[in-house]
Amino acid sequence: MTFRPDHELHRRRFGRNVGLGLVLVAFVAIVFGLTVVKVTNGDPMQAFDHSVRPELLERTGE
Repeated sequence: MTFRPDHELHRRRFGRNVGLGLVLVAFVAIVFGLTVVKVTNGDPMQAFDHSVRPELLERTGE
């Protein structure tokens, strides 16, 4: 059983798919890197969630 050679269209499409895959992998790596840097930065990442938290209030008079 012999396989027919790939058509030229399939080779071009495969090249585009590989390029798109590399771009997506690079994007995921950048987002992951930014996330790691943000998490390991050590700043308290607290957001406004409609509840009073004493650690977020400014201290006055001390």
